[in-house]
This record gives sequence, C-alpha cells and structure tokens, in this order.
Amino acid sequence: MKVITGIRRCGKSVLLNELYYDYLLSDGVSSDHIIKVSLDLKKWEALRNGDMLYHYIADAIHDDELYYVFLDEIQLVDGFEEVVNSIKAEFNTDVYITGSNSKFLSHDINTIFRGRGIEIKVFPLSFAEFLAYRQIDKMDAFDEYVQFGGLPYAVQETEEQDKRSYLDMVVNTVVTRDMIERYDIRNEALFTALIELLCSSIGSYVSTNKITNMLKSNGFKSVDNETVSRYLSHICDAFLFYRADRYDIKGKEYLKTQNKYYAADMGLRNAAIHYRQIEITHIIENLVYLELLRREYIVDIGKNREKEIDFVARELGGRQYYIQVSYTIQDEVTRKREISAFHRLDDGFKKILITMDRNPLSNLEIGYQMMNLFDFLLNEQALEMA
Repeated sequence: MKVITGIRRCGKSVLLNELYYDYLLSDGVSSDHIIKVSLDLKKWEALRNGDMLYHYIADAIHDDELYYVFLDEIQLVDGFEEVVNSIKAEFNTDVYITGSNSKFLSHDINTIFRGRGIEIKVFPLSFAEFLAYRQIDKMDAFDEYVQFGGLPYAVQETEEQDKRSYLDMVVNTVVTRDMIERYDIRNEALFTALIELLCSSIGSYVSTNKITNMLKSNGFKSVDNETVSRYLSHICDAFLFYRADRYDIKGKEYLKTQNKYYAADMGLRNAAIHYRQIEITHIIENLVYLELLRREYIVDIGKNREKEIDFVARELGGRQYYIQVSYTIQDEVTRKREISAFHRLDDGFKKILITMDRNPLSNLEIGYQMMNLFDFLLNEQALEMA
C-alpha cells in the first residue's frame, strides 16, 4: 500500500496517473490490469460511496494476476479504509492512493492500513527542481520562486499574469473552497481571515490565544479559542500550512505555547495576501523549513534557555542540527544576536547559520559555521558536509 500525500495541485495525480502509469506500461504491464479512479472528478462522483467503489474495483478484476489500483483523492470516499483494506486482502493488488488531508492519510497510516501503508510525501517543487526546470540565472530564478512558488502548473506558465491568475484560482477554489466544503465551515469570512493572518505571520511566534485576539481586533468579535484551534487543525490537515512546535533543548520536552506556522508554497501564500508583505527574511526561513521537511528531517523550533533557535532538525538515526536563518549578518549586532542562540549548546551537534551572504562555507567561531542559502538549497547533503 503506497499512500501519496500533499497539498492540492502539488503534482500527486500527475506522479501517479501519468508518470507511474506510463512507467508500468513501458515495463510490460497491460493497461487492463491498471485500475484508475480520480475521485475528485465529476465523472467518478458516484464512486465516493464506499460500497460502489469496492464493487467497481472488484468487477474490474478478472483473473489472479497482479492488478495496480490507483485511487486519487481517496479522502472523498466515506469509509475508504474498509474498501482499501478489503481490496488488498481479497485480491492480488498493488494499491496506490493519494490524499490531500493529513488527518487520516499521514498521522495514522499504519493504524488505518494495518501496518501495510508506506507514505510518500509530495511537496511543491523545491528550488533545486525549479532551477533545473527553468534553466535561467540563479538569482532571477530565486526572485521568481519566492514570488510565485513551486506548484508545477504555475512554474510552467511563462507570463507573470498567467501565474497570478492560476495561483488566485487555486487559492479561491481548489484550496479555500475545498476546505470550506470538506469541513463544513460555517463562518467563511473568519476562515479566510485566519488563512490570511497565517500568511502574514510566517516565521512569527503565535498562539491560539494570540490569533484569537488578533482576529477580534479585525472585527470578528465573537470568535473564540476553540473555533480558532479547530480551523488551524483543518488548515494544517490540508497541508496548506505546517506547524512547528517549540522544543526545550535543555529540558528535552515540547512546550505548549508559542508555535510557528510555515506556508506549504510561497506562491499560494503570496496570492492569498495579494502579494503584500513579500519579506525576504521570513520567506527564506520558510524555504529552509520546507527544504528540511523534504529531506525528511523532524523539524522543531528550539528554546535554548533564554534564547530561541530557528530550527532543531533531527534525523531518525539520531543526528541533530541547530540552524539559524538570517538574511544577512554583515551587521555586527545582527551577527552577534544570531550566533548567541548557539551559546552553551555543548552536546556536540553541528550549529549552522544559513544566510544570503555570498561568502563561501566558513567558520564563524569555534563550533559554529555559516552556510550560503543557495549552498543549502541546492545540495541535499549540505548539512552533513558542513
């Protein structure tokens, strides 16, 4: 069982229904042994009923040979867990499903699929992938990437207005409208305002209570913490934002206050707030966070006594990295502030400051290293090599 997760329009369907489908055909698999159902399309709406989906697949299987089953946007099916588990148990099948909701397609995969599920996380294009596709000057590519992001269709568009129109459509229909309908959001204006608030607050410490008070000051007088907390969960479940929790390094425990939220795609983030607040400092922090997730690090924000560290990135094998992100450290005050977050961390793990400064990889002082942002974004082994 392969479970492909990620935000809407990041390329999950193309990966499965086109690229992998073509690969199977080229590898000799007969097309009548590949069953494809795209549940977000009107054509397949009737199969959003679990029983009907099960019988459709069962009726398409005519022999004991291996069948490949592709189920796109499976979260639209009520009771999909039983359907998928039954298909796996009763027939010789290799099942691939995609979903845009982390609530039951990421956190609980092994529980839902009885230990059989393997999650494949799909993100919008990384900067390295974007640059490889665009084949333009690195700085020009970066300027375009931080403004319009890495959704594949937006990247393919060559005109700026076409990019904007596409991203506006995704924000207004595929993302926002999809979530409002899926979660039965009753206060659409509040939900939209919350998304815009998160877009304006990337890289900033926020709490449910702080967000509630900010929304109240913007005119939503009756909003409460419970509603905000529920809406935040919906937004993260749909992969529109990721929440980074605070971790007390000395106490070795997670703190319950003051998290940060990072956008899944800069283009969607900018479109949602009409291209206001394109602040490079917070944007590069967001890019570093997403790249760490792509490289399968477990990423938290760190508390080092009275100091805060942008990211604590951990590998499952035990290695850990302390990372600060700053646009520039040419100013001595900024330099001292950024590296002071590393002070008194004596556990032997690497301490790296990522900056836009164009210096080569260099030492700041004993135990601390500086890394150019592009060196980090364009080299998957950058942290290990530091």
